[in-house]
Formats: sequence, C-alpha cells, structure tokens
Amino acid sequence: MLEYNTQRPDMKLKEYGRNVQMLVKHLRTIEDKEKRNEMANTLVDLIKQLSNGPKDYNQETMQKYWDDLYIMSDFDLDVDSPFPMPEKEVLGKKPEHIGYLSDEVKFKHYGRNIEILVEKAIEMEDKDEQEKAVLYIGRLMKTFYSTWNRDNVTEEAIADNLRQLSKGKLSVDIEKVKATNGFDVIYKDNNSNNRGGSRSNNNKGKRSNYKKRRN
Repeated sequence: MLEYNTQRPDMKLKEYGRNVQMLVKHLRTIEDKEKRNEMANTLVDLIKQLSNGPKDYNQETMQKYWDDLYIMSDFDLDVDSPFPMPEKEVLGKKPEHIGYLSDEVKFKHYGRNIEILVEKAIEMEDKDEQEKAVLYIGRLMKTFYSTWNRDNVTEEAIADNLRQLSKGKLSVDIEKVKATNGFDVIYKDNNSNNRGGSRSNNNKGKRSNYKKRRN
C-alpha cells in the first residue's frame, strides 16, 4: 500500500527526495553492522549521483555527502564513516530551496531523482558505462518500489518502467538481469520492527581533524 505525502514526515534535505530519506530511515533499523555500513556507502554513492556539486570527489566534497547522510539520519547513525559525525550545532545545514517542477513525476514511488538519473544515463556515450548505469538505476527502482509497496515486483516490471521513463532510449537485457540478479534490492532487513539506530562513540574525539565545515 502506497502512502500519501500528507501522511509522511517532513524531509530533512528536500534536494535528495523522499525516497532517499526513507532509505536513510531504513538504514538506521539494520542491526547487522556490516550490512549497515554497506548500505550507508551505497546511499552516499546515490547522494553523489544526485548532487549538483563538484564531481572531483575530493575529501571536502565527500565529507559534505557524508554530512548530508548524517543530517538525514537526524544525527543518529552508527556506521564506519571515513569522517566523524558532525556536531549538529556546528554544521548548521539549511535545506536547499527547490522550485516547483514543471513536469509531473511519472512514477511517484520512484520520485523525480530516478528520472534525473535516467536522463543522465541517456546522455552517456560509453555503452558499457550506460549498461552499468541502467543496472544501478534498476536496482534503485526495485528498492524504492519495495520501500513503498509490500507487494513483490518483477524484473520485467522494473525494466518496463525503465523503458517508459527513458522513452525507449535505454534498453534492458532482461535475461542478463535475471542471470546476474542485477536488479536485486539494496539490503532490506526482515527485522525492521526493531528500530535500532543508536550510534557508538567511535568517532568522538576525531572532529578536530575536520574542522572545515559549511555554514
């Protein structure tokens, strides 16, 4: 059953969309530390893809993306990050203003960010890189679908939705997807009723090494 926006809590950072916020919320419920770390890195990679910032991915840029992950977790996340969790008061991050989109989002449970990634994939000239992008997007689509809907979704349905979003400009080798589990969802913990998420103090005392923060 899909939820309406009026039933959902406010987003911390609107620029990344509600689906990413929900994945961060789910991240906090994963009890296994290794799986939690894996998903955290996957989410930071997604944040990089969605960001309009610099693409050089230097230390300062990567710290920003990890900061944003901590912000969306409400500063309550226990993961092995290359950067310490920022002080909430010091960071002072303000949500970015986003204007209204002129076009209607085709599939609301995927969100506008998926459409942006599809547009970027269409522009790729390297076919191998484009194929990797298609698998990455398909995996995210299946994850988002599973986040909002308890029903299972097939690889064929995801591939069909992807073709619709790309207006036929992106092709999906469905047999290859099935053979390699290319659209497997990002780890979804079956014990999500246990809402953990309290973080350890492993990163305390490290903040002095990373004093340069955004205002």
